[in-house]
Amino acid sequence: MNRRFVIVGTDTGVGKTIVSAAIVGAIDAYYWKPVQAGLSDETDSQTVARLSGAPADHIFTEAWRLRRAASPHLAARDEGVDIDAAALNPPQCSGPLVIETAGGVMTPLSDRALTIDVLERWRLPVVVVARTSLGTINHSLLTLEALRRRGVSITGMIFVGDADADAQRSIETIGGVRILGRLPKLNPLNQKTLGAAFNAAIARDAFGSGA
Repeated sequence: MNRRFVIVGTDTGVGKTIVSAAIVGAIDAYYWKPVQAGLSDETDSQTVARLSGAPADHIFTEAWRLRRAASPHLAARDEGVDIDAAALNPPQCSGPLVIETAGGVMTPLSDRALTIDVLERWRLPVVVVARTSLGTINHSLLTLEALRRRGVSITGMIFVGDADADAQRSIETIGGVRILGRLPKLNPLNQKTLGAAFNAAIARDAFGSGA
């Protein structure tokens, strides 16, 4: 069976898209961003395509494309639409699939549904992405607890940013979670440097082999 992973974050802007691109490139996966909120700059799907080198047919079209960079339920409200969370279902594909959520696990998709409601329904394993700056222990432990309360399987955590061994160790010990590694800040950030960083620092066995 082809492996499917959901990339979730402890907050917005923690590096989910970078991690998604790294995994897509490493295992030759397909990619899907169910809800894209913010269209003025490069979208997450475009970023993943650029940084992973994935062919165009490996990037699925978003179910919802919303102009405003905001919580999805607010961005949808601006456009007079309502996101039907019950209709969000992973696309079928012939290889591994990486799904990237918007924001954190408690991000509202509508006034009636949170991202975690969809994760609970999907029953797919998740990879939690966290920053390494101050506050990451609290945000990480809260995210792990919320996921476990819903019975969501957690493959492990990936950190993005400067090294903070103490914080990572605390999250691993208290949260009882596998730390898959840390991606450093990359300059330049491109397909080559991201691929090299992933291969050097992330536990590849957690994702299996490519298609």
